[in-house]
Amino acid sequence: MFWVVAAAIAVIVLFVLLGSSKSGWKLCPKQILCVFGALVALGGMVATVPTGHTGILTTFGRVEDKTLEAGMHMKSPFQEIVCMDNRTQVAHLELSAFSSDIQEVLVSYSMNYQIEKANAQKIYKEIGVDYYNTVMAPRIQEVVKSVIAKYTAEALIESREALSTQITDALIEQLGAYNIVVVSTAVEDIDFSDAFTMSVEDKVVAEQALLKAQTEQAQKTMEQEKAAEREKIQAAAEAEVKEIQAAADAEVAKIKAAAEAEAKKLAADAEKYAGEKEAEANKALAESLTEALIKYYEALGWDGKLPDTVVSGTDTVLPVIGNTGSVNTPAEGGN
Repeated sequence: MFWVVAAAIAVIVLFVLLGSSKSGWKLCPKQILCVFGALVALGGMVATVPTGHTGILTTFGRVEDKTLEAGMHMKSPFQEIVCMDNRTQVAHLELSAFSSDIQEVLVSYSMNYQIEKANAQKIYKEIGVDYYNTVMAPRIQEVVKSVIAKYTAEALIESREALSTQITDALIEQLGAYNIVVVSTAVEDIDFSDAFTMSVEDKVVAEQALLKAQTEQAQKTMEQEKAAEREKIQAAAEAEVKEIQAAADAEVAKIKAAAEAEAKKLAADAEKYAGEKEAEANKALAESLTEALIKYYEALGWDGKLPDTVVSGTDTVLPVIGNTGSVNTPAEGGN
């Protein structure tokens, strides 16, 4: 502001002096040129900083210890404003590296970054406007190559997320020392030589074939185990059925034997009972027989014929009178 006021005073004084003469004060072409020169000088004292940039103020090339925000600013004619882009920017690199097993790896890598606004003048003072090519590009290549060298080529395929995290952490630490903020990073692509790619594909095919064979063998083994288990269960079931059948047969035989014993006992009891009843009947019959009854039954059984002989008490057989039949005599040699 001091330079603006001083310039305005100098223009006014010069304008008045150029219009003065011996004949008095009047407007002349020199005054117009003075005003035009003043306007040009005033224009050199005004500068603007675009949006998304930070202004670095220098005086005769010396960096001032302050930064200017976006907008219009007044400065001395001896000062300059250098604009530093503080927006998020993208760095994209295509680089070649080697894995731990000496396989060439082509990496496509990108990073979003921005400068620290508060330290923009420090970046300009120590590095300059072209800080990307001066500091960032070499650091990015160094970090990416060093991290990739820790992995084998096959591990790089499977560990892209871990790879990106390690690269990001290393860049945050290294670029932070230069007041550059790492916003985000990404390993966009990892490519290998054709020979290695073919070997990986062959390995994958072989692993898939092996996995298929192992799966089929496991399935076959499982089926065999299931069949053996079913046979074992069936044998156990058959044994249990036989045991149950044997127990049932034994129980039936036991019941049958008991029934037969009971039948025999009942038959014996019945026979005994029948014998007892018959004995009782015989006894009753014997008790009911009398001599007169016996003679009665004998009379009922007589056929009306008289006997041919009569035996006396001296064992002498005498013929019955009127009998024309033969006379029975005792056998010779009898008493």
